Amino acid sequence: MSFMTTDLCDAFADRIAVVAPMLRHYGGAMRFAGPMATLKLFEDNALVRTALSQPGLGRVLVVDGGGSLRCALLGDQLGELAVKNGWAGVVVYGAVRDSAALGRLPLGVLALATHPMKSIKRGEGQQALALHFGGVRFEPGHWLYADEDGTIVTPQALPAT
Repeated sequence: MSFMTTDLCDAFADRIAVVAPMLRHYGGAMRFAGPMATLKLFEDNALVRTALSQPGLGRVLVVDGGGSLRCALLGDQLGELAVKNGWAGVVVYGAVRDSAALGRLPLGVLALATHPMKSIKRGEGQQALALHFGGVRFEPGHWLYADEDGTIVTPQALPAT
């Protein structure tokens, strides 16, 4: 990836929203971007597995886990599945686990924190809807850009600066 979020903010300030600086990098790819797919769930990652089992086509899966830090919604096995199926990244408004293994994968992973406990698996939640956290709206099909300086969202892909 050849973008920098700082340059995108400078060039396209009227087209972007900046996510509050609350997410930490856990994946091996510090810089990633792509159109978003969305999930809303709480302490149940069955839909995360379902989504990451589908062709990613360079997309970013954004998971609104309600900010829960009581269990992880993504670990190394799901991270490997995401890489295998061509996802650019996963953003979790919640926790992840297996952080050392996630850090070795060529996948962007952002989350609030780590937690060693796995989630339940009931398949409860919603997909393909607008999400709100970090002060921004995450719309399916809109674009997310993330690097060492921050995370931004925009309605469409931005030209290189």
